[in-house]
Amino acid sequence: MTFRDNAMAVLRYQKYDKLPVVSFGYWGETVQKWADEGHITREEADDYCRHGDNGWGDRSIMKKLGFDFNWNSCIASASDLFPSFEEQTLEERPDGSRVIRDGSGLIVLVKPGIVSIPAEIGTSLTDREVWESEYLPRLRFSMERIPTEILATLRDDTNREIPVGLHCGSLMGRVRDLLGVEQMSYLTVDDPELLEEIIDTMDSLCYDCVKAMLDSGAKFDYAHFWEDICFKNGPLVVPATFDECVGPHYKRITSLLAGYGIDIVSVDCDGWIDRLIPTWLENGVNTMFPIEVGTWNASIAPWREKYGKALRGVGGMNKTVFARDRRAVDEEIERLRPLIELGGYIPCPDHRIAPDAKFDNVQYYCDRLQNLKL
Repeated sequence: MTFRDNAMAVLRYQKYDKLPVVSFGYWGETVQKWADEGHITREEADDYCRHGDNGWGDRSIMKKLGFDFNWNSCIASASDLFPSFEEQTLEERPDGSRVIRDGSGLIVLVKPGIVSIPAEIGTSLTDREVWESEYLPRLRFSMERIPTEILATLRDDTNREIPVGLHCGSLMGRVRDLLGVEQMSYLTVDDPELLEEIIDTMDSLCYDCVKAMLDSGAKFDYAHFWEDICFKNGPLVVPATFDECVGPHYKRITSLLAGYGIDIVSVDCDGWIDRLIPTWLENGVNTMFPIEVGTWNASIAPWREKYGKALRGVGGMNKTVFARDRRAVDEEIERLRPLIELGGYIPCPDHRIAPDAKFDNVQYYCDRLQNLKL
């Protein structure tokens, strides 16, 4: 069986030959450190920093480590602002920090030497007039959004070694990116009609892009959404609003996917996601990715107990052990073993591998999983 066959069999609760060893990429600082240490080439590191999960650098690094494929490496359309806003510096401060308007129109504070997400200050999307004049024209569907050349190479799937995912876009996370958390929260109360129109517009664009990609004849093994609408204490959106306004859009897209034989649909949402899982499951999204065990001990086990085999998972491997030693890696694999035996679950480092990870420890983890006996 190929990596593709094994991965799809695991998630469908079918027999498989070998558990896939799955990656979710690295921080840019991680691959640059590994290049400095001589584990990978500078060209591999630079290509990964430029192209991320869809470049030859990622494939080459995975091969050296022992990963089979990257779940996050999906084929995507431009289901977003098109064109995006030109980034502008609005203010330069004495400490070297800058206030900028980013490509989404969000106004953020960028501090020198800080690689985490910039702090939100405001948004350009302040009212309906701005929405209609500056945003709506950038959210019209056209075939320019569709990667037709790449799709043409995916019409024949008979010799495929790894599964190929179709990225369906973002039904709420990108709405948050345009508005910022604060403005999105205010609109929920102050102008719910405008918020619903923004959601409907962006989600209909995602549907049109997914349909065009499927209609191209390209063959996909699974589908994937990106959201990031939760934090450590729960959702950044009112769950009832999410269920009412966004749930039907998920259902529309997953029903379309089902018509093309795609029955594994995953979602990437950081944070404590438990209160949003019912909406996803009820509307055809059945695979949680990643599962952030290293942050607050998330696990597929309580979800499986609550929702049964309808819920699958990719993730839940505590990547912090990569900064320690082989004994810590062994203990983590033993912790994962009963979760793997549940079926419908593929372990994967729970988010991108951080710069404190030792290359040899990641390599050892991959080797152990490659030879794991269940």
